[in-house]
Formats: sequence, C-alpha cells, structure tokens
Amino acid sequence: MRKLTYFIACSIDGFIGDPEGDASSMFRFVDEEFLSFIKEEYPETMPTHGRRAFGMDDLPNKRFDTIIQGRGSYDLALKEGITSPYAHLREYVASRTLTESPDPNVEIVADDLVGRVRALKAEDSPLGIYLCGGAQIAGELIDEVDEIVIKTYPLVYGSGMPMFGSGLAATEFALESVRGLNNGMVVRTYSRKR
Repeated sequence: MRKLTYFIACSIDGFIGDPEGDASSMFRFVDEEFLSFIKEEYPETMPTHGRRAFGMDDLPNKRFDTIIQGRGSYDLALKEGITSPYAHLREYVASRTLTESPDPNVEIVADDLVGRVRALKAEDSPLGIYLCGGAQIAGELIDEVDEIVIKTYPLVYGSGMPMFGSGLAATEFALESVRGLNNGMVVRTYSRKR
C-alpha cells in the first residue's frame, strides 16, 4: 500500500497562507540550505519550472511519483500559463468546477476523491503520493493521510487558511523526525498512529 503524504508549508500558527491563500511571504525563506534540503530529500516537490531554474531537472523522484492538488493550488500555475506544473509526476487536480483538463498530463477528479485516492494508494509502486494542498482537500482526505511533513516558517499570520479546511475529529499522528534550518524553518515529519 502506497503512502499519501501531506507535504505542506505553514506559519508558526498553522496557516498555509493568508485568508485568500497567498503564501508568498514565505518565499523569502527559500535559501541555499532549504534548496539543498529539497534537492536531497524531496526534489519532486519542486514544480517542474522551479526544478529547471534551480538545476534539479535531472534528479530522479525519490519519494513520490503522483501528486494530488486542489483547484486553488492548481490555479496558481494556470495564472502563470503553466498547465502541467508537476510534469515529472502523474498529476491529479481535485475540482468540481474545472470540467475539462487544460493539459493531457493532468487528470481532473470531479467526484469521489477519496475513492480515487484509495485506488492510487492500492497501486504497486515503491513511490508514494504527494498531497500538495489545499486546505479543503486535505480536510476531505484526512482519513487517507499516512504522513504529514510540515515545513514551518518563522512567521505568525494571526489568521488565514488553515492546514485542514473542514471540521475534523481529533486524529493522532506520531512525531518521526525534526530538522531545523538556519533560517528559522523547522521541518517536522509525522506518521499516522494506527
């Protein structure tokens, strides 16, 4: 069974963006040490155009071969004219409003997202599934999330878009590792307690 990993950036107070979902204030923490961490541990989480810009285009996928993201996350790429932001992965976009995919590499999942994720998890592959965001689909998929990797930036937003955007029952995860970076970021990895 493949793992679904919610790999997400957030503020100290648990927001993945401001109330509109804008997380651009976190970009200033993308420094050489952070890029080295991404390159070594999670190169496939960098969008394809970013991989090219930072000289990671030739790196193999280490943890994931599939990505699931929400319409809001996908729209960030579409606004830049990018229809396949993670061309190095199989791409799925959860959307009830986007009726047709603008790219043959991107499959739209309009209904039964949980069923589609369960089918993807049942596939035979040594690599897992990257849940990119946003908050609504993370909330919808919480029962399917096996691992959470939180890149906490040294910012307090006060309000904004939460990591999980729906009413949830308490779900327990076990801390697996913590890694601090010199720029004040902390990367925590949690596994679902079974």
